[in-house]
Amino acid sequence: MDLQTRKLDLITYLVQIQDEEVLDKIENYILETKNDVSDFKPFSREEFENRIRKSEKDFENCKFKTQAELEKLSEKW
Repeated sequence: MDLQTRKLDLITYLVQIQDEEVLDKIENYILETKNDVSDFKPFSREEFENRIRKSEKDFENCKFKTQAELEKLSEKW
């Protein structure tokens, strides 16, 4: 599912919310994390390319986790 579709799905979900407490929680979360997003600094092209090379090297050296491993790990969060 692409990002645009996800956004539209989320808007549809939000419009249907009738519970004010749920809406308050969502609103508070957005307001609390708003500052985190504004501090985001995108990679430069060089940083991005270095990140790609490192990721490819890690993959070649089997330094990665499978989807199943990540799902198992996330159960402990």
